[in-house]
Amino acid sequence: MDLDVFVTTHRIEWDRLDHLLHQGRSLTGAEVDELVVLYQRTATHLSLIQSSAPDPLLTARLTQLVARARSTVTGTRRASWRDAARFLTAGFPAAVYRSRHWWIPTAVLSVLMAAVIGWWIGAHPDVQAAIAAPEDLRALTRPGGEYETYYSSHPAASFAAQVWTNNAQAAAMCLVLGAFLCVPVIWILFVNVLNLGVGIGLMSSAGRLDTFLGLVLPHGLLELTAVFVAAGTGLRLGWTVIDPGPRTRRSALAQQGRAALGMAIGLALVLFVSGVIEGFVTPSGLPTWARIAIGIAAELAFLAYVYILGGRAARAGNTGDVETAERSAELPSAA
Repeated sequence: MDLDVFVTTHRIEWDRLDHLLHQGRSLTGAEVDELVVLYQRTATHLSLIQSSAPDPLLTARLTQLVARARSTVTGTRRASWRDAARFLTAGFPAAVYRSRHWWIPTAVLSVLMAAVIGWWIGAHPDVQAAIAAPEDLRALTRPGGEYETYYSSHPAASFAAQVWTNNAQAAAMCLVLGAFLCVPVIWILFVNVLNLGVGIGLMSSAGRLDTFLGLVLPHGLLELTAVFVAAGTGLRLGWTVIDPGPRTRRSALAQQGRAALGMAIGLALVLFVSGVIEGFVTPSGLPTWARIAIGIAAELAFLAYVYILGGRAARAGNTGDVETAERSAELPSAA
């Protein structure tokens, strides 16, 4: 492409679009139609320049022009409670449902790995000795030891807030860092699985696995599911970098990134619920069966939410992405 010839040919259209944008609301019907046509043409011109003859100054000017035109054509709107309700009843559960082929295998493999690590540690005293000194292990696993008192070491409200903050940060890191070819997500997931496996192994070697599970399951079912969803979504985002499919990598990443951002907000709410359970139910005086029943009920409620509301929304075409009018303009690709 001869850039000088291209600019000379289309400068009049760009200047006309700029003039129409400056007129604001005083446009006639014919001028509005003209503005829409010029907006579409300028977007195509910008795509051609970016792919064939990138020029920083010209690209910056046309990008600004296209953004202004898009704002004028599509208008702006404020988020409302209706948007929040739509997100919670359709967008978020649909995003979780659509990514189930990533987070369910992640969950299964992680649980199996934690079980294997727990068995390995529990069955090999030399491995336990490498973790800590015998007196330290007894302090962890004995009745009234650190594994038990951990959940009641702080006031319930502050403990729940701390747990929620830590878990939400871990989930957000999985979602954000997934773009770095999945590696950070795998590491975060491995650390969580390792900690769980060590707890299983040490408490089983002390003959107190039932106590450990009674402490972990009430909040852990929902908490770990949220972590697995975040990790699966992060892995999906990382795989999009490697293989964007039929879309351009930029377009695919934009869509998955927007869905991941919404997922972070939704999972923060899920982790808030698990944090409340961990702060108030896990250390409570309720019987073990009652605490575990509460955890199972919370887990089943979340899965029903995802598979019923999310499945219905996904079948209706909801991807968890923002509404079309709220997205950045996607420029047509040059042939």
